Amino acid sequence: STPTTRSTKHIAMNGPKHKLCTKLSSTYLRKWWITIVVAAALIIGGIVVACQFSVLIDAVVDRMVALRPGAKTFGWWAKPPVEPRISLYIYNVTNADDFLSNGSKAILDEVGPYVYSETWEKVNIVSNDNGTLSYNLRKIYTFREDLSVGPEDDVVIVPNIPMLSATSQSKHAARFLRLAMASIMDILKIKPFVQVSVGQLLWGYEDPLLKLAKDVVPKEQKLPYEEFGLLYGKNGTSSDRITVNTGVDDVEKYGIIDKFNGRTHLPHWTSDECNSLAGTDGSIFPPHIDHDRVLHVYDKDLCRLLPLVFEKEVVTSNEVTGYRFTPPEWVFADVDSHPDNMCFCPAGKPSCSPNGLFNVSLCQYDSPIMLSFPHFYLADDSLRTQVEGISPPQKEKHQFFFDVQPKMGTTLRVRARIQINLAVSQVFDIKQVANFPDIIFPILWFEEGIDRLPDEVTDLMRFAEEVPPKIRIGLIVGLCAVGVILLLVSTFCLIRNSHRQSTLHLEGSNYLATAQVDMNKKQNKDNQPGRY
Repeated sequence: STPTTRSTKHIAMNGPKHKLCTKLSSTYLRKWWITIVVAAALIIGGIVVACQFSVLIDAVVDRMVALRPGAKTFGWWAKPPVEPRISLYIYNVTNADDFLSNGSKAILDEVGPYVYSETWEKVNIVSNDNGTLSYNLRKIYTFREDLSVGPEDDVVIVPNIPMLSATSQSKHAARFLRLAMASIMDILKIKPFVQVSVGQLLWGYEDPLLKLAKDVVPKEQKLPYEEFGLLYGKNGTSSDRITVNTGVDDVEKYGIIDKFNGRTHLPHWTSDECNSLAGTDGSIFPPHIDHDRVLHVYDKDLCRLLPLVFEKEVVTSNEVTGYRFTPPEWVFADVDSHPDNMCFCPAGKPSCSPNGLFNVSLCQYDSPIMLSFPHFYLADDSLRTQVEGISPPQKEKHQFFFDVQPKMGTTLRVRARIQINLAVSQVFDIKQVANFPDIIFPILWFEEGIDRLPDEVTDLMRFAEEVPPKIRIGLIVGLCAVGVILLLVSTFCLIRNSHRQSTLHLEGSNYLATAQVDMNKKQNKDNQPGRY
């Protein structure tokens, strides 16, 4: 065959091989470019997890805590798996006669604790169309003599609250009414101090004035109870109908009271803010709590919302981290030191409470009941020194606080500590109390709360608090590490392949050039005439 034919065959044979090499090279390059895209996606995924993972976890927590019938958290809310306790300390008056006849300071002996365990259950639960639940609260108290200083039969001497309430209210009435009241009390042999058992003081005893009121007062003005007791009518199912937000539609309203006995606001105070019911019962709060959040608790006996502010971080006995919230120091302050409390003075400044006290008479049928913290904690010390026998307050023993798990908004530990006092006004026209001075007379203080939650609940809290951050870090590290490794490997392979392709292309070009020269030389030689 001629050189031209051979050259043509060589080129024809080389064409398919060249196309195959190009195709293989293109597939190889495409594979590594895809790898680079995957690596970049993994790195971006790691960045997204770093920025948005907490948002996802918060959404999961929001769904988990919302009050949905049938859910585990709903069951815990409806029937809390805890055993709350209330410990009561009664101020026993040891010199009642000297106090009345000689003007001596009252000497008090703090007797207690008398401890009751409680069971709480929300009953008659009804779901409403607007994302709320309505219920009645059932509280059952059981006396724990094993934890108490003595039996409920222990006898104490305390101020006669119904009598002193009536005389104090009559101070500005017509004089003949006060004289008539003195005659009635003389006939009924009612005295300013009563000797009763602890059980009677708490759960009720028959009082002559209340019995008289039952018989003579018009039906529409009668008191809703026939006996007097500081906890009278509270051992059982409450008639109060409470409506709360479920948090399903808006987790920021989770557990917040929507209505109390059909009311959206209290009727007692002078502003909507002070009449607000926008708080919880204290067992749950809207989740994702930070240090700047102000929590609000409503209890009927407090007659108002109680604000709680962050104090410090704590660790419970179950090793769950919580935030401690306590009432601010100004919560029971007088209007001179905290003017915003003026709204709690319905009859103007003269009706305002002294510093450290809160007047709840509007919620107690006008009985002059004043609340404070135990031993007049955060109050003027002059209130404590009006009597003898009350030691100086101690924060550890007398502070009111809630420990709350911040992510889920669940209460971990509670010490609701309140002291009940009677604001007595001296009334000279009523001989039985003519020597009873103007005084804030302490009756008792109590501590209600829980120490810890069951392990089943705290395990879930620890999981919600500890596991998501670990998963987040693992995903960030894993995605970014794999992405970076793939990116480095694919870049290295692309660079190496590019270098190899350049080398092969150069070698191929040199080979073809050399072959062409050789072919041309040979063709020229073949075309030269023979030498004969």
